[in-house]
Amino acid sequence: MRLNGRETRTIWLDDDGRRVHVIDQTLLPHRVETRVLADCADAETAIRDMTVRGAPLIGVAGAYGLALATAADSSDAAVEVACARLLATRPTAVNLRWALERMRALLLATPPAERRAVAYAEAARIADEDVETCAAIGDHGAALIRAAAQGLDRPLNILTHCNAGWLATVDWGTALAPIYKAARAGVKLHVWVDETRPRNQGASLTACELFGEGVPHTVIADNAGGHLMQHGLVDLIIVGSDRTTRAGDVCNKIGTYLKALAAHDNGVPFYVALPASTIDWRISDGLTDIPIEERDPREVTHISGCDADGALVEVRLTPEGVTARNYAFDVTPARFVTGLITERGVCAASAEGLATLFPDFAAV
Repeated sequence: MRLNGRETRTIWLDDDGRRVHVIDQTLLPHRVETRVLADCADAETAIRDMTVRGAPLIGVAGAYGLALATAADSSDAAVEVACARLLATRPTAVNLRWALERMRALLLATPPAERRAVAYAEAARIADEDVETCAAIGDHGAALIRAAAQGLDRPLNILTHCNAGWLATVDWGTALAPIYKAARAGVKLHVWVDETRPRNQGASLTACELFGEGVPHTVIADNAGGHLMQHGLVDLIIVGSDRTTRAGDVCNKIGTYLKALAAHDNGVPFYVALPASTIDWRISDGLTDIPIEERDPREVTHISGCDADGALVEVRLTPEGVTARNYAFDVTPARFVTGLITERGVCAASAEGLATLFPDFAAV
């Protein structure tokens, strides 16, 4: 996708065939800088501090982190230690576990002397598969958008929460991929962009993406979505997912559940776009089985931005010394989800719906 007028991915391998480059998303949209991941510790830090973020991209970064670890030490013990350390960086998004388990199984079945090459090849394969998967999600979701826009004499109004665009993946994105595909096909649309406190991924990252693609959009306060729905100003909602249960419950950025409730009350279709790697086939009850990450309270009490001179600054929002809690995700029960948009098509948010598209996974 386009960033500052240049086509790019979020993660790529250095010319040396070893180090990994990523876009530092903590600086967007004010600065576009890349970071070099030279070893597994760098990958851990990048995932933990959200230099890279978004469930699919976290998975790919974890895969490359394991490749970096294997380049330093290809023993069984080193592979196991690296997997455990990378897995501990972010507990909620299941793509990280999925990618690490895939890498681990392959590496342990490979002679140690061959593991470095195999690790990098498999990490690159996971990255390329993510691009293809997100493009397919975009195609299926764009069909929904075209159908919803038929007969309208105005742009279709879509609301999204957090950032589930190409910055959250390797390319294209999940929730934003259908929007990009539809817009490129000529569908007239407009996107309401939730700011998404406390880290403001909507106001910074989603707005940055849509601006770069020339997609009409408006940033709104998180609490404005219900008001817009009550007044008929939202036709469709598409969000992403960090973990979805086999029964269709969806865990996504904090505040998603409230949007689903408002959509349900106002008859607004509420779709979730996700790859199969985001489905946790081991669990059925999102409220009890999904671990909810709690992050540094400073993300709530402080906010970062760009001052008039272009410098990045952080300011305190709350009185000094107050306490805060920072839950990063919430769970939307399947009954509030109109449908799941996946790389294999659109289905009901239920065990039966998912089984129609993923019988090979659902039977496990």
